[in-house]
Amino acid sequence: MVYNFAPLKQKVSETQLWLTKEYQGIRTGRATPALLDGVFVESYGSKLPINQVAAIVVEDARTLRISPWDSSQVKQIEKAIVISNLGLSVAIDDRGLRVMFPELTSERRASLVKVLKEKLEQARRALRGERDKVWSDIQEKERGSELSKDEKFRYKEEMEKIIGEGDEKLEAAAKRKEQEITS
Repeated sequence: MVYNFAPLKQKVSETQLWLTKEYQGIRTGRATPALLDGVFVESYGSKLPINQVAAIVVEDARTLRISPWDSSQVKQIEKAIVISNLGLSVAIDDRGLRVMFPELTSERRASLVKVLKEKLEQARRALRGERDKVWSDIQEKERGSELSKDEKFRYKEEMEKIIGEGDEKLEAAAKRKEQEITS
């Protein structure tokens, strides 16, 4: 019998994608529209992401320009950004809003690195959980005589290799983001 590792590989990939998205939301002192992905604006009775009510462009390394499609939405967008507690400064002008990213302090950098490591640990926990599920399934199949002992240990090695590669990718992403924050 051949063990199907496709679901495990899919979960590893999903975990890597989740961590990447989480890291995009961690501010590094550079202006990036991805930081505003989690900010929702009250618009005509429903909550919508900013990118669905306005165009967001990078003006310079520390400034984003938000141009609402409906100029009556400016105040709601400003309110949503302030409420999001991202530590950004917002100024309204004739073309929309300017969102300024202040310089990161050393304390803020340290707290961002701590958050970064917590997110990495959450991702690792998810991988360990998936590894445990697959290992339990392999052992169950061996007990049910669907696998031999040799196959069981060969599949365990393959499973550990997949998890190890996934963990290495998570670690590399964390190192890149930490370097971004500290430099």
